[in-house]
Amino acid sequence: MSFTVWSQWDDLEVPVGFTRLSPANFSLDSDDLSQINFYVSSYMGGKKALEYAPRMSSLKFFQLPNAGYEDAIEFTPKGVVLCNARGVHDAATSELAVGLAIGVRRGFADFVRAADRGQWEHKRYPSFNGSNIAIVGYGSIGQTLAKALSGFDVEVTGFSRSASSESKPMSELDSLLPTFDFVFLTLPLNAESKSLFDAKRLSLMKTGSVLINVSRGGIVDTDALILELNSGRLFAGLDVTDPEPLPLGHPLWSAKNLLLSPHVGGDSDIFESRGKKFVEAQLKRIADGQEPINIVYKN
Repeated sequence: MSFTVWSQWDDLEVPVGFTRLSPANFSLDSDDLSQINFYVSSYMGGKKALEYAPRMSSLKFFQLPNAGYEDAIEFTPKGVVLCNARGVHDAATSELAVGLAIGVRRGFADFVRAADRGQWEHKRYPSFNGSNIAIVGYGSIGQTLAKALSGFDVEVTGFSRSASSESKPMSELDSLLPTFDFVFLTLPLNAESKSLFDAKRLSLMKTGSVLINVSRGGIVDTDALILELNSGRLFAGLDVTDPEPLPLGHPLWSAKNLLLSPHVGGDSDIFESRGKKFVEAQLKRIADGQEPINIVYKN
C-alpha cells in the first residue's frame, strides 16, 4: 500500500510501504502538497496549520493533534475524513483543571501578587475538600477529570447530552446549578454549546462558587462572566478565553476573582509521546484496512 504521511515528527514510525514526511525533509510552504494522503496538522499551529489541508489534492485523512475540531471543519476538503485526538490530552487537561480549581479556592493568585510585593499576607481560604462539583461535558476528558477528583473528599456529578457513563442529562443542569461549589467545563464548542454559560445561566450558580473552563472560550459569555467576577459573586479559573489569545488591555486581565492560564491544558511534555503513539496507531489501522478511530467529520 502506497501512502504518504506528513506530521511534525521526523521519527514517526509508519507501516511498511508508507512514506514519512516531516519538517526535516518536506516544507509545507514550498514542496508539492498533492502527494500527501494523511496530514497531521502541527500541534498549536493555529489557523495556518489548518490552511494547508485544502491544498492537498490527494488527501484522504486529516488528523488533528488536539481534541477540539470546530475550527478545522471549514478547512476539510470534500471527500476527506477528519479525526481528532480524543484521549491524548485527557490527563494533562484534567490535572490543569484540578490545579486551577485548587489555585482559585486556596488563593494562589493572591499569594503570588503578595510575594511580588514582598508581603506576607496570611489569610484563611476555603478548602477544596467538601465541595459539590459539576462536570459539564462528560466525555473522555470529563471522565478522566472525575477520576482525578476521586482522591478528594468531593461529590462529583457529570452532565452530558447522552446522559451516559452515569452522567445526568443536560436538561437537569439548570435546576441543579445552584447546588454546586464548582462547575468544570469540558465539552466541545458547537452550535449547542456556544455561549452555554450566558448571563442567565451564570446567575444560577451559587454565590461564591467557581467556574473552571478548560474546553473552549466561546462556551462562556465573556462579558457576562466579567460582570459576575467583578461583582465578587463568582470566581473562575480559565485556561481558554473568548477572544483568544486575550488581547492587551482586555478587561479579563484585570477582572477580580480570576486565575488565568494561556490555553496550556493539553500542552505538556507528555503530548509528544502520547500524540505520536496515537498517530502511529491510526496509521496501523489504515494499513490493516480498518477505519481510523475518532472520526468527527466526513466532508
